[in-house]
Amino acid sequence: MAMPVPEVDNSGMHVPESDRWIATDLDHLPANGLRYEVLNGQLIVNAAPKPRHQLVVKWLERALDSALPAGYFSIQGVGILIGDDEPIPDLIVGTGSIPLDDRGIPVGQIALAVEVVSRSTTLTDRMVKPALYSEAKIPNYWRIETSRFKGQLPGESVPVLFAFVLDDDGEYQLAHRAPAGAKVTLHSPFEFTVDPATLLP
Repeated sequence: MAMPVPEVDNSGMHVPESDRWIATDLDHLPANGLRYEVLNGQLIVNAAPKPRHQLVVKWLERALDSALPAGYFSIQGVGILIGDDEPIPDLIVGTGSIPLDDRGIPVGQIALAVEVVSRSTTLTDRMVKPALYSEAKIPNYWRIETSRFKGQLPGESVPVLFAFVLDDDGEYQLAHRAPAGAKVTLHSPFEFTVDPATLLP
């Protein structure tokens, strides 16, 4: 049976079949160095991240890998399958086996979603994605601020790690706020001790 030909506009760009994008639409977008996500039915396009951003992700993943209990995994830049949406956190921690050939990780496997804030993703990382993650019942959400930000406390150095835990009402509650130079031990999704200063060596 022949597969339907994806619809394209005059520029050659894929056009979704309805007024909402779905995760499978991403299969038809060009591999051009941009990051494509689907959030609440909307296509989100971001430029490739800068080295500061990637270093924080790299060093956090290394630190997490040294603390992962049996049955957990961490992985960068892979989508979470939430219905028809597919957000791509900077880093996720999940349980069970990684579906190596699937387009993403089912949300039921996700224990933690991490977003490292860039200037171009500030609103998405601070507001849109946490709302989507909490609605999908992802138990833990961490946000890491790597540059000066509104609400930064006097004398507080970046990176600053904000660790949120989902409460019984399905809302994220701030469990820890850890600036660079302050070693903190987190207890969810597992015990993990980190000084955010080590994420930008």
